[in-house]
Amino acid sequence: MPLKLSLKPGETFVVNGAVVRNGDRRGVLLLETQARVLREKDILRPADASTPATRAYFAVMQMYLLGEVDGPLYTQTADALAGLLADMPDAHDDVLQISADVVAGDLYRALSRCRKLMPAAPAEDV
Repeated sequence: MPLKLSLKPGETFVVNGAVVRNGDRRGVLLLETQARVLREKDILRPADASTPATRAYFAVMQMYLLGEVDGPLYTQTADALAGLLADMPDAHDDVLQISADVVAGDLYRALSRCRKLMPAAPAEDV
């Protein structure tokens, strides 16, 4: 079953490490094969990884986008998850689930679980 992305004008997303931007009109993209995809709203910039939860999310995101499940990124992710556990002991079970997802290579699920632990973004001034 293809993945259907409905895109806003100018929306950016990443497919297998390539940054892609939609044109000036709404668009629909169908991905017929499996790919690593993140929408603009789910991409965290390095400067925004300032809390233990966002550092964990950023580390898992890098693994996901690069398709790497071991090596230096795995070590970075393990360290970030240890920091998250130290900062949020009440989230012990959630952090263990994220760790299990990372070990199993289910990085998108690990990202989803990390996002739930991230602090809510501050409201924009209107």
